[in-house]
Amino acid sequence: MPARIRITLLFTSLVFVILGLVCLSAYYFFNISRINTVKIRLTNRAITFGRLLSLSDVFSNQLIKSIDSATSMAYQNKIIEAYDYKNNRIYEYSSRRGDSLQIDKELLNNARIKGEIYFTIGKKEVIAYHYADNKSRMVVIAAGEDVEGRQNLYRLSKILLVSFCGGLLVAFTGGYFFSKGLLNPIKKIADDVNDISAQNLSRRIKSGKVKDEWAYLSDTLNSLLNRLQESFDLQKRFIANASHELSTPLTSVSSQIEVCLQRERTEDEYRKVLKSVWQDVLHMSKLTQTLLEFAKASGSAGGLEIALVRIDEVLFRLPYEMAKTNRGYSVLFEFDDMPEEQEKLLVFGNEELLFTAIKNIVINSCKYSPNREAIVRLSIQNEKIVISVQDNGVGIPEAELAHIFQPFYRVNDDRIREGFGLGLSLASRIIKLHNGEIRVVSQPEQGSLFTIHLPAANCAKDKILTTF
Repeated sequence: MPARIRITLLFTSLVFVILGLVCLSAYYFFNISRINTVKIRLTNRAITFGRLLSLSDVFSNQLIKSIDSATSMAYQNKIIEAYDYKNNRIYEYSSRRGDSLQIDKELLNNARIKGEIYFTIGKKEVIAYHYADNKSRMVVIAAGEDVEGRQNLYRLSKILLVSFCGGLLVAFTGGYFFSKGLLNPIKKIADDVNDISAQNLSRRIKSGKVKDEWAYLSDTLNSLLNRLQESFDLQKRFIANASHELSTPLTSVSSQIEVCLQRERTEDEYRKVLKSVWQDVLHMSKLTQTLLEFAKASGSAGGLEIALVRIDEVLFRLPYEMAKTNRGYSVLFEFDDMPEEQEKLLVFGNEELLFTAIKNIVINSCKYSPNREAIVRLSIQNEKIVISVQDNGVGIPEAELAHIFQPFYRVNDDRIREGFGLGLSLASRIIKLHNGEIRVVSQPEQGSLFTIHLPAANCAKDKILTTF
């Protein structure tokens, strides 16, 4: 069922309930008011005739009947009856000949106990009133047909029914057009989204000037499109750069082999060619391994092995790894204000990925420092583990800071240095995968400071990792 029809039916159902309650309430309270008026009039009439009957020495039954017949009353087919304490009928009057009430003894006894009983017989509404004074006590029955009141009630019911049906019709019609205006923004948003494709991600949805729920939906979709466009651009750059980085050693290998096969060569010449090919293959192997690590860090946390990791133990692996990478690289630790509780040094995550991220930053610092040394500090701040890596190298220009975490990006003066431009990008993705963040402060010729913030394990029990 279309949403427009559902909204219309829902709105009409709501109006149906409201109008129904209003109409039923009006009918009910009008009828209650009518009945209360009937009770008061019949009770007053019963009291009046009770007083007259108690003065039997002054008013005879015949005189009372004459008074009764001459008394005007708003009700038709009125009846007055009176019964003594022995339930004997001592008076009877009816405005219509032959009209009478069948009153049983139980009702008379109940009237004496309760003092007053209201009930109906057919179209007649009846009051049984217990009248008592110093001279006599009796039960007076006063009855009549409230023809005018019932007619007014009937007219009111017809008016309410017409109003109810008319209100439903107006509600359905108004709801149908109202839902059209309500859903128009969604239709426009859907049309805009349908026009957006992978080749046209730059287009955005117009959110309008009014800051309502539709504007919020448009802004949310625009934010999603921004992230998608950024991901697509990142993917395109990654594929282009990866293809270039892989094609370069492959081209070199194929060219050297082709030149080598053009004529017979000496053993030393073949050895030189093979050594050059081996270096290109080794370079390509390292690049492939780095790309695999990058792809692993670009996934989600659901497929990783998550455990408690002591971050200081991860850091202590750095000196050996730096020496293995380059004999000239060194790491200087500065651990100030370390907590006494070892639990504060624990994080939830994948130890190897965390080590890879920190290692890449340290290698980067050693590579650009004149003394090939990186200073690593560890501290606890606001229940977060803070790892800082500082060097005194050439620094990074301010214009380049926004791009250093992009895959295959290298600053202008870095083209001659060894590397693929994936280390910092890989580190950034791993840190984000662990709900952390990485910041960098750098000035040319004064060095760089990389700071990693990771949530401590005691603050991340309910959300170990999130999907990057």
